[in-house]
Amino acid sequence: MVKFAVGSRGVAKACGSLAWGNRSLVRLNVVDSLARCGDIMKSEGLNSVNWLNEVLADNHYPGRGVLWCRTGDGDTLGAYFLTGRSRASQARVLHRSPDGELVVAPSESRAHDDLRHYVAARQSGHWMVFGNGEQVATVADRLDSGQLPALALDGLDYEPDPPIFTPRLTVIADGRNGGPAWFGAARHSSGGRAATNRLTLQVNGLEAGEGVLMTTYRSDGNKIATGDPLAEVRIAAGDRSDLLEELWSSLPPQLRIAAAVFAPGGLVQADIRQAAPTQS
Repeated sequence: MVKFAVGSRGVAKACGSLAWGNRSLVRLNVVDSLARCGDIMKSEGLNSVNWLNEVLADNHYPGRGVLWCRTGDGDTLGAYFLTGRSRASQARVLHRSPDGELVVAPSESRAHDDLRHYVAARQSGHWMVFGNGEQVATVADRLDSGQLPALALDGLDYEPDPPIFTPRLTVIADGRNGGPAWFGAARHSSGGRAATNRLTLQVNGLEAGEGVLMTTYRSDGNKIATGDPLAEVRIAAGDRSDLLEELWSSLPPQLRIAAAVFAPGGLVQADIRQAAPTQS
């Protein structure tokens, strides 16, 4: 298992005073906040961690993505988003089920597709599980049976969609105060090997303004490949509504499908943004 600690407390606190400020004052806009925090980071020599909007702006097709972060008000939140190019991919909605799950479903009458339609987030005891496919339900069931997170993420495989072989991305978040999160990625080898490469990453102690992002794809506008294993990112959002706006505005407008922000134990209160229905 890979473990790491992210960020710098000094810069997070300094940027926090700029991006989030006193609640009695008018909040600075995101662009102004990012510019000022960027100046601080340059002076501290900490430009190796980019802003969420920069990471996504540099990726012309991120596909689906998972984010675990802490906003300026101290809340630790998860986020999930979908983008798509084809008609079938764009004809989807992200909604809450009667059972309190977040579900990706077709937005029009069409057959169920295991790779496009799935439970995207489920609560399992004090664990919250979210990700980009049907493995979310599998992992939640394993946790319900008593398996620990690292074992619950084991044995997953990438999606059977050659030639790109989309990674399966899964996050298990501990809903207890200050609890860690585990990221799992089941990826195809960059060579010819068919066996699955499995990455399990434990993230602890996020400070305000810090996050970890995984996306299924990466594109320069011409070629599409599977995304980088992970990206540590900086978050400008002061609260959950700001986070949804920051995430949504960072995605390619012509490819956006849906995005959601949620807290462990709070999927029923998830904030969801949905693109307008595509026109036939």
